[in-house]
Amino acid sequence: MSDGRPHSGLRTPDSGVKSWRFTEALPPDATFPTPADSHKTPRDQIRPRTVQKALYTWVRPEEQQDPELLCVSPAALKDIGIDPEEAKTEEFRQLVAGNRLLGWDEEKLVGGYPWAQCYGGFQFGSWAGQLGDGRAISLFEATNPETKQRYELQLKGAGMTPYSRFADGKAVLRSSIREFVVSESLNALGIPTTRALSLTLLPHSQVLRERMEPGAIVLRFAQSWLRLGTFDILRARGNRDLIRQLSTYIAEDVFGGWDTLPARLDNPPEPVDASTPKRGVEASEIQGPDDAAENRFTRLYREIARRNAVTVAHWQAYGFMNGVLNTDNTSIFGLSMDYGPFAFMDNFDPAYTPNHDDHMLRYSYKNQPTIIWWNLVRLGEALGETLGIGAQVDDPTFVEKGIEKSQEEEVIARAEKIITQVGEEFKSVFLAEYKKLMTRRLGLLSFKTSDFEELFSEALDTMESLELDFTHFFRRLSALRLEQIATPEARKEIASVFFHQEGPPKLVTEDEARGQIAKWLQAWRSRIVEDWGEGSDTVPAAKDEERRAAMKRVNPNFIPRGWILDEVIRRVEKEGDRKVLDQLMHMALNPFQDRWSGEVHNGAEYQGNEEQEQRWTGDVPRFERAMQCSCSS
Repeated sequence: MSDGRPHSGLRTPDSGVKSWRFTEALPPDATFPTPADSHKTPRDQIRPRTVQKALYTWVRPEEQQDPELLCVSPAALKDIGIDPEEAKTEEFRQLVAGNRLLGWDEEKLVGGYPWAQCYGGFQFGSWAGQLGDGRAISLFEATNPETKQRYELQLKGAGMTPYSRFADGKAVLRSSIREFVVSESLNALGIPTTRALSLTLLPHSQVLRERMEPGAIVLRFAQSWLRLGTFDILRARGNRDLIRQLSTYIAEDVFGGWDTLPARLDNPPEPVDASTPKRGVEASEIQGPDDAAENRFTRLYREIARRNAVTVAHWQAYGFMNGVLNTDNTSIFGLSMDYGPFAFMDNFDPAYTPNHDDHMLRYSYKNQPTIIWWNLVRLGEALGETLGIGAQVDDPTFVEKGIEKSQEEEVIARAEKIITQVGEEFKSVFLAEYKKLMTRRLGLLSFKTSDFEELFSEALDTMESLELDFTHFFRRLSALRLEQIATPEARKEIASVFFHQEGPPKLVTEDEARGQIAKWLQAWRSRIVEDWGEGSDTVPAAKDEERRAAMKRVNPNFIPRGWILDEVIRRVEKEGDRKVLDQLMHMALNPFQDRWSGEVHNGAEYQGNEEQEQRWTGDVPRFERAMQCSCSS
């Protein structure tokens, strides 16, 4: 260690901070009942097949020749608890390429061993059967000794598993760069997400997608890689004992104990209309069943729903779209995960989807909250028996045999009631979080019911009708001083800062467009004065500066847009440019700064390409807005 700080002990196989709780607590694939059975099997004989009554298969990563470590996230190093100097070692390079197994005794064939998860999923609304980790292999769990947070470290693109189906188990550099960057970018924005520690190029690997492309591996990590689809496969196969076992593992090992789940609710919640909310319902106000139906499994279901409500509220507030919100891409922990055709919004368009295969717009921006709830209903159906049995959930006869024929009608009715009530809670938590985030993004200190229509909705309508950039709108609003928009004439004059270089769309005149923005700025200014003016009709200059600084802390100046990622991918893959990836990551990890080059960061002055910074934070090129890509991206 270079500075004496505690770290994750990744270099020492006998370190006590690594663990394999997932594989200790849950049943393995019977074909390989022990790691030794898998390890003694030639790697090329571990092929795709159906796996029954198991939640994972022991499988080691494929060995990689001459891996090149392209980039490491300093934020990820810190959060796991790894010394940055450790990331420069040969041991680290081999670990993140999958060539080094920590905790496994090669001679004695004992110790911790890698694994791939089994799960299923509903894809585009249809049941897809067994899916699983087709190109992801988990290595171990590492606990940061300072924060006590445990993460499961996983390689993506490390080789074929029993869950690869018709695929090759590999990942291409293009998609790996995209996932590596967006994982860390969302975290920097404060959006719950899986993370990415490193990006490794495999120079001897050529992978066929739309064309032959270089292979790569991302070492990613998360508090849990379990998905709603994990329950889907168990329900489809009638594995009720595994549903209970998995639920218990999630409550006790992932969430930290049954007592950490939401407290029992007392009365049914008032329905909330998510499209035109009339009042703000805080999570603490929500109430639930008034009978003994709400057992601990109901509380687990509520916790998973609440976590996902918070995350999708962040997506909507920051204009982020996953692109493929199947149940196998929806996290039990409430994390953004599995990045394929994702995108950040350019010009605001609620019907936009970044997935060019999504012809029905199922996963468009405006549909994301509804789709996440649709996925959670599938989870409720998988848990339905344990939800509906109520207080008898631990009755020995029920645990062993399930519900009796005479109980079916009552259990189904109770489960449906609970799912409906959790739906109201999902809406309420979503709205509370969304209002909190939008209130901050607009620079307000408090939320008023009228803000939803007069500020939030009007701002979005204005952006949509005038084809304004979603991210630029909030950032440029952050820069305005109230003195600059004190009069109608001033508001109309300054409205042009929100336009693209080519001006407003041709369907409206420039005067009409300026007038529409000026009208909204008047309403916004009045609310700012009301919140920050301390009872007067003006805001002191010092307070206004405080407000501007607060807005800049939540409204990013930089996001990794599709056109920027395409440029970086081309330069890394075709031109061998490594510095461009470092600059992209530096900006993504520090998205709220006004500038980067020449600024002091972590005690040192950062030297970047200032012209590139300005280009990447400026107008999106006209014909590269609202880009779409495929699921293989």
